Amino acid sequence: MADVPETHYVKSDDVHIAYQVIGDGPIDLLFVPGFVSNVEAGWRNPELSAFYRRLASFSRLILFDKRGTGMSDRGTHDFTLEQRMHDVQAILDAIGSKQAALFGVSEGGPMSLLYAATYPHRTSALAIYGSYAKRSRAPDYPYGWDDAQWTRVLEDIETSWGSPTSLTVSGRAGNDPQRAEGLAAYFRSSASPGAAAAIMRMNREIDVRDILPATRVPTLVAHRTADPVIEVGQARYLAEHIPGARLIEFAGPDHQPWQGNSDAVLDAVEQFFTGASRVHEHERVLATVLFADIAGSTERVAAMGDKPWKELLNEFYRRTRGVLQDYRGREISTAGDGFLASFEGPARAIRCASALNSAVQPLNLQVRCGIHTGECELIGNDLAGIAVHIGARVAGLATPGEVLVSQTVRDLVAGSGLAFEDRGTHRLKGVPDEWRLFHAVLN
Repeated sequence: MADVPETHYVKSDDVHIAYQVIGDGPIDLLFVPGFVSNVEAGWRNPELSAFYRRLASFSRLILFDKRGTGMSDRGTHDFTLEQRMHDVQAILDAIGSKQAALFGVSEGGPMSLLYAATYPHRTSALAIYGSYAKRSRAPDYPYGWDDAQWTRVLEDIETSWGSPTSLTVSGRAGNDPQRAEGLAAYFRSSASPGAAAAIMRMNREIDVRDILPATRVPTLVAHRTADPVIEVGQARYLAEHIPGARLIEFAGPDHQPWQGNSDAVLDAVEQFFTGASRVHEHERVLATVLFADIAGSTERVAAMGDKPWKELLNEFYRRTRGVLQDYRGREISTAGDGFLASFEGPARAIRCASALNSAVQPLNLQVRCGIHTGECELIGNDLAGIAVHIGARVAGLATPGEVLVSQTVRDLVAGSGLAFEDRGTHRLKGVPDEWRLFHAVLN
């Protein structure tokens, strides 16, 4: 499989549409992106790149940028669903595809639905993720954004497009500053503010509810239950009104399918398109996990307000990543006002936790840290297993500024010169047996 596929162009009416083809699987799979995209910039995002490669492992994957976005011609404001269907036909004709499966994500969903209903003979199957039939709320449709939300979003695009703090980015990046910076850069490479606003105004008017009963190809509707951009009720409506549609809901707050528990999404999509289930061989490793979260964050947000708190949180994560680098820790994930990191040894994790508390003191912050060493499943870049749960529970019992460790950690650092105070035995929620915990004494 090629490292990065070559970008090609096809003329659709008066506009050049950029597309790429990768993989040699038995089915043609057209990936219809949401909102805006850039087929070349996407490969520089490790999560998105891995997502594409997994799709290409069982298909001939076709990627493209919708007109007015990414590598396609920008000088157009014809963003209708009908015109986009015509552009898709031009791409499929150019590569000699007689029939393709469609995978429509977010804003790519309505066009995919319309295409499948219009050209069922050219559509082998349809998967819709994080999408909708109608983007705006109405008296007979209690989902989507109301007029006030649309005004706020359109004004934000006008004033803050491509900024890490914009509504378009923050709704998709959560509280992860690094992810927000990357997503902001991706959006800037994908569309201008004017094009983004024009696309959003088109989205506001989308309503494909009437064509749902005419969608007769096999259809999968997938959604995350805590999606902050498109509420899960939208997916349930789609599944109820598309004949024979299958609905799968995933836990998690991520809007992009390539973030969070992406393997679960990909497993479902692959099984749906191919009929085959993939068996994952997860590597098991011994790792020391460090959980840390900001003490008293709820009260601090209430006192400061959302915007100053977000700025403070960005600085917290910046300093945290600097400390992790100093102690050779690997960031696994961030959630809310905390993070999970792994280390090859427990002594380094303890010293990192202590240094972290010192690093955030100038911000008038304290962190609660919990550390445990145990066998973990390595799933891509993520860690899973009971050891991870134990580390989280230990952190939950720590006091502000404290580094609390399991007895396993205390025993493994014998001879390191680190000192500990016994904190007694505790039952950890959801974890068998009693666990003896220790406070790491550090100067």
